[in-house]
Amino acid sequence: MKRTLWGLLTVAALCALLVLPVGAQELASDGVSLTIYNQGTALVQDRRTFELQSGVSSIDFTDVAASIDSTSVSFKSLTDPLGTTVLEQNYVYDLVGSEALLARYLDERIEVTLTDGTLVSGALLAGRNGDIILKQDDGTVVAITYSSVRDVRFPALPDGLITRPTLRWLLQSANGGSQHVELTYLTGGMNWTADYILLLGAGNTQLDLNGWVTLTNTSGATFRDATVKLVAGDVNRVADRQQYAAEDMMLAQVAPSAAPQVEQRDIYEYKLYEIQRPVTVANNETKQVEFVSGTGIAANTFYVYDSSTPVYGYYGPIIDQMYGMTGATDVQNWLEFNTGEENGVGADLPAGRVRVYQEDVDGAALLIGENQIDHTPKGEQVKLYLGNAFDLVGERVQTNFVYLGDNVLEETYQITLRNRKDNQAVEVRVPEHLFRWSNWEILNSSDPFNKTDSSSIEFRLIVEPGAEKVLTYTVRYTWPR
Repeated sequence: MKRTLWGLLTVAALCALLVLPVGAQELASDGVSLTIYNQGTALVQDRRTFELQSGVSSIDFTDVAASIDSTSVSFKSLTDPLGTTVLEQNYVYDLVGSEALLARYLDERIEVTLTDGTLVSGALLAGRNGDIILKQDDGTVVAITYSSVRDVRFPALPDGLITRPTLRWLLQSANGGSQHVELTYLTGGMNWTADYILLLGAGNTQLDLNGWVTLTNTSGATFRDATVKLVAGDVNRVADRQQYAAEDMMLAQVAPSAAPQVEQRDIYEYKLYEIQRPVTVANNETKQVEFVSGTGIAANTFYVYDSSTPVYGYYGPIIDQMYGMTGATDVQNWLEFNTGEENGVGADLPAGRVRVYQEDVDGAALLIGENQIDHTPKGEQVKLYLGNAFDLVGERVQTNFVYLGDNVLEETYQITLRNRKDNQAVEVRVPEHLFRWSNWEILNSSDPFNKTDSSSIEFRLIVEPGAEKVLTYTVRYTWPR
């Protein structure tokens, strides 16, 4: 009896291929546990019950992830660990598909129905690169493009092709009967990220926070009613040969949930988050669960005018007068808050994306900035660059540059900040990076400063609305002759 390709996939394959070998009948699934790392990897633990015969028998585990790392698979019998021995372990992934079927039917007779209803039959000579080449009964060779094919009929399904990736074991069992077995493996194609929504109050002094776990599954398998644990931290692994990417998803909700859905605890040097209910993680699905929230969190916004050249290391004195002239005029807008208990957060924040909103006069929340944070422990400061301030402008000009000897150089800078806001005074932080040489001295300055590291100082200037503030300083560099 002949069947179309699609009928074969949906009927014969499902009825015939998924029958387990004699002596290894699957009785029940006993649940699955997922531990997902935020590096594109998940650890799957699947428990099932099989009816085994004594002696040699075979077990097929279907519905495993297509992105499985077959070298990481571990199998054990929980019922009779000493009496059950694994003789062979195989990962079978030769899946049913049009190209796989064509490859198996070379030199065999098939029938092709074209889009106009014409039936063409003959021995298959080739079936690749978008063409099906047949040798008809009269010896004529005909090439048919895939685009002109309505369906292809094959005599039967070749041995070895399966509909789903399958793990297959050959077992030696001392005793027959029901056995509870456990499968553990690593898979790619699963990832989780943290996404945060911040709603900044009108006075820029308080914010509300909602943190969401975003799960993405492109592993090729669906995990139903799974226990889900999430590990946050930089777990070292040997580089995989394949890379797996996760999709992002916009967050619509900003209101806190009635009760926490995720429990946090420590595991070694990492943070573990366990979802407090069974979760179905479907293939090609993105799912979100809230894990942290807080209201009335003290916050602060500040501005930064950073127009000098960063220091990348001192390899020799830089004596080019024009080096370091960036011409930058943008004043950056930043938001900061603390994750401590006393500040209303009291939680570790895994690395993720942060979106910051603020309500307009009509109550509509508008996006005012977006950025990423690294893994941030409880009690640490979070600083987010949100964009550039529209009403603030900076200007940095070198006003003096002179050699005082073979190894002495002095230069003077004038920095002007203009505040075009109508009624708001602002504080602007002005970092200056002393990049020419490691031995430097500030000879004079119009305003006080703090030394922030061995190569940087920072000024903090108040600029009144509608006004400008001018800062000047002179630095001297000396280096060995």
